[in-house]
Amino acid sequence: MFSRLTARLGTAFAPTVEVSAHCDLPCGVYDPAQARIEAESIKAVIAKALDSDDPDFRTRAILIKEQRSELVKHHLWVLWTDYFKPPHFEAYPQLHTLVNEATKLAGATGTKGTLDPAKADELLAKIDEIAEIFWATKKA
Repeated sequence: MFSRLTARLGTAFAPTVEVSAHCDLPCGVYDPAQARIEAESIKAVIAKALDSDDPDFRTRAILIKEQRSELVKHHLWVLWTDYFKPPHFEAYPQLHTLVNEATKLAGATGTKGTLDPAKADELLAKIDEIAEIFWATKKA
């Protein structure tokens, strides 16, 4: 019993080591290209849906477009919550707004809720702005 108590006390008073990391995995696993690929898919699906007179095809296209829109939001949120850290937000104060605007463009008021190709172009442009900041942080 005495040895267990000693072991517990030793653990309780052992020196701690502070560890920090930029992201939850070694850098290199995050990339805004994932969101861009899905947004390109959205744009292509919108074009195909608008070119079709087949209501069943259009229904399937809309379903796929909505799924891809959710994936865009997911990939952007992963960058926002797991990759970007306080120093990035300090260096790029517009970053919060960009991610918010981009996720809204992939949401119900954006590509998820419309067949307007202009919304897909707006989404792609926002993703490009986020990517520009992302790559600038990778150089730093």
